[in-house]
Amino acid sequence: MKNKDIALLIFANSVPTEAERKPFKSAVSLFSILNKQVESKVINTGIPYFIISEKEQIGNSFGSRFTNAIQSVFNKGFRNIITIGNDTPHLKTAHLNETIAKLKTNDLVLGPSQDGGFYLMGLSKHIFNDKAFKKLPWQTAALTTTFLKLASEKNITFDLLERLYDIDTSQDIKAIINSFKSLSKTLKQFLLNSINTDEQTTLQRHLPFPSVSLSSYFNKGSPLYLE
Repeated sequence: MKNKDIALLIFANSVPTEAERKPFKSAVSLFSILNKQVESKVINTGIPYFIISEKEQIGNSFGSRFTNAIQSVFNKGFRNIITIGNDTPHLKTAHLNETIAKLKTNDLVLGPSQDGGFYLMGLSKHIFNDKAFKKLPWQTAALTTTFLKLASEKNITFDLLERLYDIDTSQDIKAIINSFKSLSKTLKQFLLNSINTDEQTTLQRHLPFPSVSLSSYFNKGSPLYLE
């Protein structure tokens, strides 16, 4: 795609705010590495990108802040946007490149998360309606289903990526660690450090390959959980 055809938007909290909103053990260290890794994966695509944290977000609700962030990127002249957060450890550059390819033949691409929200959205400007967008059921388990229902009703072409976990609760961290998807040794250790000692011991005993070394500003549309 040409330079102004597509941009990436990282809609994610700064590390201190993320650590405050999701108060896991070692949350500052965990989200520091997650923020660095997601930016590195975005850089690897070679397309323009923007980071909009709570410091730049405008609006009194998640829907308003997210919608306004997307509009601000479209206002720069881009015709397609890919939005992601910072809390999906299994997100890879390959997912972003796959979305770039899918946007050539689709107006909407979603990467659904296990909680009913999504960890990634690819969107064409001509289907973006800011007023309708703000009214969507953000931070509920009905978000992805609602998106796809509306897309079908309005004959919007769409495609999906694989379903992944994002991090909202300690249960999500356990599921990510126990999955068969690869993680770097460093990130896996940070995830383990974010849960209590008893849980760490249990997870280390039951990892899929135990002989291998342990290699309201929420993101995207994930349901809001308070532990």
